Amino acid sequence: MSFYVQISQISRNLEVYENDHLVKILILKGQGKAFCAGGDVVGMLLSVINGHWSFGARFYKKQLTLDYLIATSTKPLVSLINGIVMGGGAGLSMNSMFRVVTENSVFAMPEGQMGLFPDVGASYFLSRLSGSFGKVVNSSYDFIIFQHNFLEYLDLLLLENALSEVASSDALTISRVIGGFSSKISLKKDNHQQMFLKGTVEEILSTLENEVVNGDNKWIVHTISSMTSASPTSLKIFLKLIREGRTKELKDCLIQDYTIVCHLIRRTLNLDFVEASRAKLFEKDKQPKWEPSKLELVSDEMVDQYFQKVDDADWEYLQLPERANIAKIWQSKL
Repeated sequence: MSFYVQISQISRNLEVYENDHLVKILILKGQGKAFCAGGDVVGMLLSVINGHWSFGARFYKKQLTLDYLIATSTKPLVSLINGIVMGGGAGLSMNSMFRVVTENSVFAMPEGQMGLFPDVGASYFLSRLSGSFGKVVNSSYDFIIFQHNFLEYLDLLLLENALSEVASSDALTISRVIGGFSSKISLKKDNHQQMFLKGTVEEILSTLENEVVNGDNKWIVHTISSMTSASPTSLKIFLKLIREGRTKELKDCLIQDYTIVCHLIRRTLNLDFVEASRAKLFEKDKQPKWEPSKLELVSDEMVDQYFQKVDDADWEYLQLPERANIAKIWQSKL
């Protein structure tokens, strides 16, 4: 089943369940070893190349709209996150009211490696975390760092059964049920976040490189490798996005995501998405030729273009439905 079909089905089900007074709580989970490995990049790219860029825009519009519907659902929604969560899967899970993870949960948004950027509202929910730019460009990291509910995988089915018995949509009641299965964990202190408070991507990278010289740190080495192999344009887009997202509502972040995505798949400002697909999905030489090729060649003016209205007579900003519930699922960490 394609990701487009999946999000279409989830959207239909969500509408039905919200209008069913017998339904008190919604549970979102994956099938198999992953919660959700993200969208069908190849399928979307082929539809853009063989058809029209608006085909890809239509897919993103549906995906981002679902993310907003999940965040503003009139029924409490619990995401049971076990296994890998990538790209579009992050939008489905991170925007839900309750997020439950296990020791198997791993988060990844490697869109910069594909000439894209972490979208699906990532500039909203990730900007509420300290040092989040570094964690994302590192490609993958422990999901637990930004979750409130952790339990052992073996208890996940027990929790699901308990939630299915809840006869109320009261958030406090649901929280107590989840809390009854949750375990306390001790997290390692994050000593890296100060490195990502520099003004530019170039300064961040320079700080990381200096830190490596002063000591051996595998996390920093991996982060440097991820940054130097990602699209320079993508890195600068995301840094601007995540910093602006700290003071925005989710709705505004999703609208901005859609605008930037349309610029990227329209391919008038940049061809990095197509080039990354060639190098990593089709010819598989794994050596994308980014343009511009270096961070210092990507000016602020170039980045700003992706945040502006798309110059197309038929294009319009993402229109999200009016909802009674306002998405406020994260507290800002300014």
